[in-house]
Amino acid sequence: MTNLSLSLAELQALGRQWGTWLPPGTVLLLAGELGAGKTTFVQALGEGLNIEDVIQSPTFTLIQEYSEGRVPLYHFDLYRLTPAEVAALAPERYWLGEEIEPGIVAIEWPDRLPILPPAYLRLQLQRQQDCTHLTLEAVGAATWLLPRCLNL
Repeated sequence: MTNLSLSLAELQALGRQWGTWLPPGTVLLLAGELGAGKTTFVQALGEGLNIEDVIQSPTFTLIQEYSEGRVPLYHFDLYRLTPAEVAALAPERYWLGEEIEPGIVAIEWPDRLPILPPAYLRLQLQRQQDCTHLTLEAVGAATWLLPRCLNL
């Protein structure tokens, strides 16, 4: 587990950097209160993936799919859902890559997931005044990504 304190510009730069190299099949679990920077990070990630569409929080659409970038981006916002409602969406289809083209899966409010993927990067964001405290944890096969993620 790694802790970083980042300005908004540094958080965005980190997202853009990750978008240039994260491999298909990467799952990002983005946790934090409202306004912590989860969507901001995903927007920057999309820029790094060369996605030209405007990325907004999919609070009401639940899942936004962006297929025109370097690899597809699947952006989930589970804020308004219960774990049972999330299960009905079958989110595992996105990280298993069997029915849906493998891409980067970014899930906001992952505490609503009834099951976790076998491998993921968890980003815990906490906004305090003019910086974001980021705690980064790699689980399962995603641990090999951690050194590169921290190569700021």
